[in-house]
Amino acid sequence: MAFPSEPFRHLENVKNELDHFFTHGFNNLRSGFGNLNMDVYETENEIVAACDIPGLNKKDDVQIEIENNNLTISGVINREMEVKEEHMHRRERMTGRFKRTISLPHPVSEEGVKATYKNGVLEIRMPKLQSEQRRRIDVEFH
Repeated sequence: MAFPSEPFRHLENVKNELDHFFTHGFNNLRSGFGNLNMDVYETENEIVAACDIPGLNKKDDVQIEIENNNLTISGVINREMEVKEEHMHRRERMTGRFKRTISLPHPVSEEGVKATYKNGVLEIRMPKLQSEQRRRIDVEFH
């Protein structure tokens, strides 16, 4: 029987989702805001994350961080009031701050990460950290 190399990684994802839910309150259930939909897959040489974030206007509106094999995407969506408040019947499009952190399925190199935004989709391509790039610590026995 094979064991996953990181058996508790999925528990970390659950913890992050619960932390996000309780930090941002129950308002997210009403509007769906804060729940960034994300696909993560891997190729032979990289991990790719694609995230739906419609409404970004400029690159300063989004921040991407990779730390301890976690990917964090945060930012803000600013919408100009196209319709006066008294004429608004329903408001469901995301506006305001967002943040999402996920565990990556494989260690990645922070060098060479590329991010593109097109048609409301943020795509982040992260080179996998090759095993020879990983630091091995030798243990001295006495």
